[in-house]
Amino acid sequence: MDVNMNQNNNQNANQYQTPAPAPMQAPPMPPKHGGNGKTLSALIIGIAIVISCCVLAGGFVKYKSGDSRRISATGSASVDFDADLIVWRGYFSTYSTSSSRAYDEIKKQASLVEDYLDEKGLDESEYVFSAVDISESSINNYDEFGNYINSTVQGYNLSQNVVISSANIDLVENISRDISKLLDKGVELTSGTPEYYCTSLDEIKLELIDKATDNAKTRIDIMAEGSGANLGKLRSSNLGVFQITARNSGTSYYSYDGYLDTTSRQKTATITVKLEYDIK
Repeated sequence: MDVNMNQNNNQNANQYQTPAPAPMQAPPMPPKHGGNGKTLSALIIGIAIVISCCVLAGGFVKYKSGDSRRISATGSASVDFDADLIVWRGYFSTYSTSSSRAYDEIKKQASLVEDYLDEKGLDESEYVFSAVDISESSINNYDEFGNYINSTVQGYNLSQNVVISSANIDLVENISRDISKLLDKGVELTSGTPEYYCTSLDEIKLELIDKATDNAKTRIDIMAEGSGANLGKLRSSNLGVFQITARNSGTSYYSYDGYLDTTSRQKTATITVKLEYDIK
C-alpha cells in the first residue's frame, strides 16, 4: 500500500512538472548560388581590359615609331619678272542746270579724250568708254517752322570712265602722266594709278613650283646623307601660296592667302613646297 501511494505521488508530481525549454538552433545559412561563376566572369573581364590596353599601347608605339622614321623639308623658289600689260583708268565729269546741256558736254569731253588717245598712238581696241552716269543735284525746301516741303532739282552731274588696257606700257604710262592738254581743252580728267599685270603668270608659277620642289628634295638629300639614312617613298607634298610683290619690297606684304601686287612694273614671285619622305 505504501508502494502504490509513492507511485501515485510520483505520477502526480510528474504531471505538474514544467517541461524543459528546447535548445536554440542557428538560422539556416542561405544557399550559395553561382559564386564560382561570378568570380570567373570578373576574372575574364579583367583579362580583357589588360589585353585591350596592351593592344592600344602597342598600336600607339608602332604609330609613333613609324612616324619618327620620316624626314621632311620645305623648299622655296623665287623669280623676278616684268609686267607685260598695263591697265589705266581715267575719269571725267561735267555739271549743268540742264540735263541736255550736261549730256552734250560729256559727249564733247569723251570725243576730246578719244582724239587725244588716238593722237598718242593707241589703237581703238586698247581703250573703252563706260556708260554715262547721271545723278541729280537737288536741295530740300522747308517752311518757316522747319517742316519739309519738297525737293528742287538744281542741276545734273554727269560722269564717264575710260579704261585703257595695252601691252605698250611706256606709252600708257606717258598718257597717264601727261593730261595737261586735255585740261587745257576743258576736260576735267582725273587720272587713276596704273595697274601692272603679267599675261604669262601661269607659266611663271609652274616654273616656280618645279624649282621649289627641287630645292626641297635637295635639302632632304643633304639631311638624309648626313644622318646615314636612305630615303624611301614620297609620303606627302604640300604647295604653299604664291606671293607676288614689288621687286625689292621684302616680305612685308606677304599674306596668309597669298599676295598679288598690281602697283609695280617690276615684280618678284615666290612659292614654297614641303616634301615628306620615308627613311629606311
